[in-house]
Amino acid sequence: MGWLKRLFGLEKLENHDNVEAPAYQAPAAAPQAQAQPVAQPAAATQTIAPERMGLNGEYDQSGLAKRVAQAFDANPEVADIDTVYVAQHGTTVVLKGTVSDQEIVNKLVTIAQGVHGATEVETNQVTVA
Repeated sequence: MGWLKRLFGLEKLENHDNVEAPAYQAPAAAPQAQAQPVAQPAAATQTIAPERMGLNGEYDQSGLAKRVAQAFDANPEVADIDTVYVAQHGTTVVLKGTVSDQEIVNKLVTIAQGVHGATEVETNQVTVA
């Protein structure tokens, strides 16, 4: 069972590339008669913070953690690890659980740091047994 399925109940996606943050488009206003001026909102577009970007570019409170899980699924060296969990606290990726050696922790950190929106990876809750 992959990281996405185990942690979030989601199926592994075919495209493992991290989605870049698209601009959020506000819904278009209903057409108005030509005689009336059309008021434009001050900010017609908003961007989603990188740590809140979901797997498909949508807003997702756990977007960073899901994209890290997706990156772990895409890497055959760590794809089958089932004793570590991924969470996020803002832009910090939090790893929790147990691994067999420090090399695995280092690999997880390297992968997580490469995910757009991750500024730090916390491993103080990972035990090397």
